[in-house]
Amino acid sequence: MAVPKRKKSKAKTAMRRAQWKLKMPGLSICPECGQPKAPHRVCSNCGYYKNKEVIEVV
Repeated sequence: MAVPKRKKSKAKTAMRRAQWKLKMPGLSICPECGQPKAPHRVCSNCGYYKNKEVIEVV
């Protein structure tokens, strides 16, 4: 069985964990109102999806 020959230092562990970053969510612009929105989702500002009003926003 393979076993580590030496204990990993705290610095090496921290360097490995430093690569776990959160990515910014991809946003697109709503063609109706121009607000940023999540792709393939209804715009929460105007209620449009694929140039059709699907929900009524008050």
